Order: sequence, then C-alpha cells, then structure tokens
Amino acid sequence: MKLRSITRVKDLVGKRVLVRVDYNVPISKKGNVEEMHRIVASIPTITWLLERKARVILLTHIGRPGGKVVARLSVDPVARILSRLLKKKVIIIRTRNWSRISQIEKSLARMKPGDVALCDNIRFSQDEEQNSASFSKELASLGDVFVSDGFGVTHRTSPSVTGIAEYLPSYAGLLLEKEIDGLSRVCSMPTKGSVLVIGGAKMETKLPVILYLKKNIETILTGGGIVNTYLKARGFGVGSSLVDDAYSEEVQKLEKISTIVWPIDVVVGRTDGSGARVVTLGNIPFGICRKNEAILDIGPKTISMYASYIQSATTIIWNGAMGYFEQKPYDTGTLSIARLVATRSKGNAFGMVGGGETVQALRMVKMEEFVDLVSTGGGAMLEFLSGKELPGVNIVSTT
Repeated sequence: MKLRSITRVKDLVGKRVLVRVDYNVPISKKGNVEEMHRIVASIPTITWLLERKARVILLTHIGRPGGKVVARLSVDPVARILSRLLKKKVIIIRTRNWSRISQIEKSLARMKPGDVALCDNIRFSQDEEQNSASFSKELASLGDVFVSDGFGVTHRTSPSVTGIAEYLPSYAGLLLEKEIDGLSRVCSMPTKGSVLVIGGAKMETKLPVILYLKKNIETILTGGGIVNTYLKARGFGVGSSLVDDAYSEEVQKLEKISTIVWPIDVVVGRTDGSGARVVTLGNIPFGICRKNEAILDIGPKTISMYASYIQSATTIIWNGAMGYFEQKPYDTGTLSIARLVATRSKGNAFGMVGGGETVQALRMVKMEEFVDLVSTGGGAMLEFLSGKELPGVNIVSTT
C-alpha cells in the first residue's frame, strides 16, 4: 500500500497543519501520563513539520468522555510531556465542548510559524462522537493541510480521523507511514518461517485475525482467553477462567486448522497469586481447576515448545498476553514470550508487536528497542491483519 506522504509537500512555511495524533494514553488519578509510547512515536512527524516552520495543530482524544467535558480527560498532562520531548512550550487550546469554532480559530490565529498547539480532547464534542459532517467542515476551517498520523484510530470513522480529509489536502505522517510499511512487509513475507503469537481476552478481534491469516502463517501460537474459551468449548472444566461463551462454536472450528498450536500445560490458581500449580493437558476433557480457580498462564512445557518455533522464525507477529501477567507468578509465560520475540527480532527475523498489554510486557523486560516495529495501535493492527480496510489510512492512500 502506497501513501501520500507529508514529505512530498515542499512549502509549509506558515501553513496551518492539522495533525490527527493518538494520545489516548492512561492518566493516573494524580494527573500523570503512565504510558508514553504513543506520544514519543508522534515526535518525528511533529519535529519534521516544525523544522519547516509550519504551524502545527494537534488533534487527539483521551478516553471516552461521551461528548461531555470531563476535566480528568483533558490534554494538560500530555502537553507537559510534549513540551519536554520537543524542548519547547506546547500551547494548549481550550475548546470546552468544541461548540465555538470561531473562538478556537481566534486562539489559533495567534500562533507563529514553528509553534505547536494541542487542542483539548476532541471527544468533548458530541459532533465528533456522532460523526457529524458539518463538524468535519468546521474542523477543516482551522487548517490548510491535514495529516493523518494517529494509527491507533485509523480503523474508526469520525470528523477528526476521516472527515477533515474531504475538505483539505491530506497526507500521511511519518508514524503512519512506518506502521503501514511494517504491516505491509509482514503481510508480504513468505509463509515459511512465519509465526503469529496471539493471546489476550477479546475473541471478537483475535478470531478474525486467525481465520484470515491461517493460510499465510506457518505457525499460530495461542494463549490467554482464546485458549480458555477453546478448552471450555471442548468440555474441560475451567473454573472461573476468563472465557467468551459467545464464541464457543466458532472456537471449536479452530481445532481443524493444522497451523494452530495449543498449550500442552497451563498454570492455574487464584487471582491473588496463591495456590498456583502447573496442570498438564491431555486430549480427554477433565476438570482443570476448581470453581474458585482459573487458568492464568501457559505452563513451562508450553513455553519451551513455543520457544522452538519463535527461535527459528523469520517473521514474528505478537498481539495479546499469554495470561494474567499483571500478577506474579502468572507473568512467566508472557514475559518469556516478550524476551523470545525481542531476542529473535532485528536481523534474524522481522518482529512486530502490538496491543497495549503486549507492549507493556515488552517494556517490563526492557527489550522494546530490540523489536523492529512496536505498533501504536492494537485494534487497528488487528483489523489490518484481518484484511479489513482502515478508513484513516484510505484517505491518504494512493492505491
């Protein structure tokens, strides 16, 4: 897939450039940003624009305010981080509920070439939430050029993601280019040597990826809620394990896919970390754990088996934790996968990791820098890998 890159535009001096970024980051009760990956990833595009003396206007959402002004979801903590990373003051544009576009325009008019402004949460606007066409036009009136650079929201349709592009010349930012280049590279890699590691809880996003990639991926390694749902559907007693009964019929069909590898042992116990023990799985259904217990990790034999696939891979895609890694001792499987993927990436294999908890695990083992592409969009990444079109990418695509 080829994109219209912002780097094609030669004269940006003084131009108002609206940039849709994705700063939907966790913010603590004390008002501190707890995860900076998405903010850091946006810096190259912003810096590139500032070097060309553009007036950079950033649009983002944080959380789900539902079209109302929610003080704790304001952009102030993000602006502080941005100012530090850019080594210059980031102007905060107070928008209230975005109902007074003329007042916002007056605030932006005071910007000078080389300035950067961060508008308050775009989802404070009901029109953004309701995908209003008129709001798209109003937003477009604030700029001369639009840049799509928030990969994490490109699978959505809204005024700030797709609507502005109907009224302004639109281009892909450096981050969006990097994400799509990496995903396209993964999708075009030879089947031989390709490994998909997929876990997490959301069956509705993971199942389509498995079904779409089953013929193009040599080995699919499973963990998390996918495994729990599969085992319960087969008649195993899984206690209070996280399962999605709505997909019990669909998940049983995965048994016929020869490329899928299931765990051969699991770790069960209570969610507070007590009573943890390893249970070896067999072909005949049995009670894996008691009612007050759950399957919370893959077991040591499974880790060893998965390692053999990852260590010989030429392409690795990982999305989703292997279990409840936030609680010891159930972090072993997920953190082991993180180390294995990072060790094999950059040279031996092309490694791509995406999804909030997956990136968190990679950061916990301090090996984020060793992976070729750490995606900023878990949902968008999964939809791309499922063969779906991303509206926020299509608006800047040349094909």
